[in-house]
Amino acid sequence: MSDQALGFDVASRRTGRDRAHARQAIGAPTSPAPALASPTLTRLPTGHGDAKTGGRRRFAAPRGLERLVGVVLLIALWQIAADVGWLRSDILAGPSVVVTAGADLWRNGTLPHSLVASVTRVAWGLGIGVPVGTVLALASGLSRTGDDLIDANVQMLRFVPIIALQPLLIVWLGVGETVKITMIVIGVAFPIYVNTSTAIKTLDPGYRELGEVVGLNRRQLVRRVVLPGALPGFLVGLRLAAAIAWLLLVFAETINATSGIGFMMARAQVFFQTDVIVVGLVTYAVLGLLTDGTVRFLERRLLRWQPGR
Repeated sequence: MSDQALGFDVASRRTGRDRAHARQAIGAPTSPAPALASPTLTRLPTGHGDAKTGGRRRFAAPRGLERLVGVVLLIALWQIAADVGWLRSDILAGPSVVVTAGADLWRNGTLPHSLVASVTRVAWGLGIGVPVGTVLALASGLSRTGDDLIDANVQMLRFVPIIALQPLLIVWLGVGETVKITMIVIGVAFPIYVNTSTAIKTLDPGYRELGEVVGLNRRQLVRRVVLPGALPGFLVGLRLAAAIAWLLLVFAETINATSGIGFMMARAQVFFQTDVIVVGLVTYAVLGLLTDGTVRFLERRLLRWQPGR
């Protein structure tokens, strides 16, 4: 080792000793400061109790059961009013009488026969109206010429009450099944068209530009970009269309019908059978809920790519 290097080493050791003596003189610690301890987390009371503290957890019922509490209370008050005499049977039958009437109608075959007839009409109406509304929406949303030719006419007809078309439809189609299904088709096509065409026209232009950048032709762009982007709007229109179909069915089954829930209710009206009328109303409500639940199930399955689903 050279003299210069040896002198540098000695000087550095002497400097280190001098720094240590200086720390001792002022009372500073000679070892590095210990690391700070991590803070202790304190569990705050939540009001639900704890096993260690002897508290009790509150029982949480499923959300579906909690929402049924109001329905159960309403039925209970309805039954009490009927038993006390506040409601006469010719004005509104009690729940127990309605259940008995529904069981009798099911046993003698009246309710199943009416149910099949009504469901068949709604199925035909949705089966025709949904494709018609979808095709019109695609033609209007994908082409400026289609938009000019279709949108104004559909929007104009949309504000014409469908019930007001009944006399004209009867003149054209008669009083058979065709006129009943046609009314449902017209009512179903409008919400499908409006929601689907709006979803297509409001699609983010960036998606289309991205499709063009990656080399998609027009057919591929429609299939891979436009249709998936318009699917949420289409499903919203489908939910509305299903509800409108059941609403129009009630009116359609009063046109020279010989079967269906509406016909059963109209016949019960003549004989003041309020229990049968309520059975028909409950049947409509249950069918509507089942249809809406089916569409919501499709939404969860088809829109799993959306955030929050």
